[in-house]
Amino acid sequence: MPALIVTDNIKDWPADIPNVDIVDAWKYLTTDEYAGRRNVKLFNLCKSLKYQSTGYYVSLLAEARGHKPMPGIMALQDLKSPAMIRFIGEELDDLIQKSLEPLQSDEFELSIFFGRNMAKRYDRLSRQLFNMFQIPLLRFRFAKNGSWQIRSVRALGMNEVQEGHRQFLFEAAEKHFSGSGTTRPKPKKTRFDMAILYDPDEKDASPSDPAALKKFIKAAESVGIAAELITKDDYGR
Repeated sequence: MPALIVTDNIKDWPADIPNVDIVDAWKYLTTDEYAGRRNVKLFNLCKSLKYQSTGYYVSLLAEARGHKPMPGIMALQDLKSPAMIRFIGEELDDLIQKSLEPLQSDEFELSIFFGRNMAKRYDRLSRQLFNMFQIPLLRFRFAKNGSWQIRSVRALGMNEVQEGHRQFLFEAAEKHFSGSGTTRPKPKKTRFDMAILYDPDEKDASPSDPAALKKFIKAAESVGIAAELITKDDYGR
C-alpha cells in the first residue's frame, strides 16, 4: 500500500524511505495531485493537530478522499477523552506497572515514535500505547500514587522532536512502513489482504502449528488473498 508523509514543510523530513512520498500540508490541501490516489496510508506529522489547525484539516480531507490517515479524526477525539486514559484494561495496566517499576521518581514522560522509544526496554509498552491511540508521534506523562497511572497524553509535532532524536525517528518510521507492507512489494497482485492473529508463545497450546499456518497462507494465496501472520503487538499496522 503506497504511503504519504505530510508535514508543514518537506524540509522537516529529509529521510528517504522507499515507496513513501513526502508532501507539505499546503500542497496536499490545495491541489488535486493526490486526490485520485487509492488505498493510500497517510501519516500526518504536522506540528499541530488541534481542532481547525492545518494538521486537523489534513486528516479530515484525507478521510474525505478515502485515504487512511494516521491519526484519523476519531483518534484525535480520543486524545481528549478522559475515558480512554482511565479505562486502559488490566493487561496494559500490568505492563505499565512492570515497565515503570524500576524508576525511582514518581513522574515519568515517554515519547513514542511510530510505536517505539529510544530506550529499548520500553519497546513493548510503547507498541501497546501506540496501538491504543494510533498517532505517529506521542508523549505520555505518568505519575505514581501507589501505582503508576497515565496522567496525560498528547500528539507531538515534528518541531518538538529533538535534533538528537530525529535519526531514531526516521529509523522507527522506516521499520513501521516496512512492517505495514508499504515498502515490501507483494509477489503477485491479490484481491484482498488478510491478517492471521497468532501467539508465538503458545507453542504446544496453539490450535494450529507452524506447518498448518503455512498451508493456510498458501491456500489463501491460491484464491487471491495475501495472508500474513501478526501478533497482538502488530495491531497498529
